[in-house]
Amino acid sequence: MGKRIWLLTGEPGSGKTTALMKVVNAVRARGYSIGGVVAVEKRIRGIRVGFEIVDLLSGSRDVLASVEQKMGPRVGKYRVNLKALSDLAAKALIEAMQHCDLIVCDEIGPMEMASPEFRKAVKEVVNSGKPMIGVIHKHIRDPLADELRASAEVEVVEIDIYRADEAASKILEAVLNLLGAGH
Repeated sequence: MGKRIWLLTGEPGSGKTTALMKVVNAVRARGYSIGGVVAVEKRIRGIRVGFEIVDLLSGSRDVLASVEQKMGPRVGKYRVNLKALSDLAAKALIEAMQHCDLIVCDEIGPMEMASPEFRKAVKEVVNSGKPMIGVIHKHIRDPLADELRASAEVEVVEIDIYRADEAASKILEAVLNLLGAGH
């Protein structure tokens, strides 16, 4: 059985989301439908103050985590917005699974894993048989993350700033081969 899930990992700032978005944009440019979620840093005067979660299909966005948020589980200096994970992120993954050629999940990390609905959606996507590209937190210790890393259908791709473009090209080729075989 070949790989159908690619999970990018690496240190913060290594280019994981940039590489993922290069693949997403190239796949979309070839006419394939893409859905899922990406996390985007929110900065004020150059200082990271949180993250937004963006639904790639609808364009909807919400605060994923923020230093200013008062409620929700704490991960580092941030409070996680569980409502955004259940109402936006989990629904976006399920919607992508039902209607899109490629599912995107950025990121599978401690903030996202705090949401039972998000975890359930990730499991459903993984079990769907559909292709997925995502980002997985390098140091996360979580049963679901461990299960993903160990799966025969998953390729974990280490990204660093020197090889991010090369990794994106290889993943793009593999994704297009898989999508082409399915059409």
